[in-house]
Amino acid sequence: MARKKVFLVCVDCLSRNYTIEKRTDDPKRMELMKFCPRCGKHTLHKESK
Repeated sequence: MARKKVFLVCVDCLSRNYTIEKRTDDPKRMELMKFCPRCGKHTLHKESK
C-alpha cells in the first residue's frame, strides 16, 4: 500500500512538531498525544490539511 507524509500540529501553539507516514486509503485524521517542545508538555496533536 502507498503511504504519504503527514504533519502533526499542536492544538495549543499550532507548531508543526512531527511528521509521520500514513496509509493513503485511510480517510480519518490522526490525533495523538505527543510532547510539544515549544509548550513543554504533552498536548493533543492533529493531522494538518
